[in-house]
Amino acid sequence: MFKILNDWKLLILLCLTLGLAPFYPEPHIWGKLKWIIGGAEGMGFMDWFDVVLHGFPYILLARFLVVKFLLKKVQTPIK
Repeated sequence: MFKILNDWKLLILLCLTLGLAPFYPEPHIWGKLKWIIGGAEGMGFMDWFDVVLHGFPYILLARFLVVKFLLKKVQTPIK
């Protein structure tokens, strides 16, 4: 299962599909983030669930980048 979470091709695909869908008139996550930045007035449970659902691929991608690049540098032995 962890191999799936570390597949960068799948993470990019998830970000471009689930993360941005629906695409018209603007990506869904972009509209929700603008709403939150504007004060989140009137946001209900379903709107917050949408933020989590559409933002999760980006969270996985950020996790992958941290594990791949930052933690690998920390664990590299000094010669």
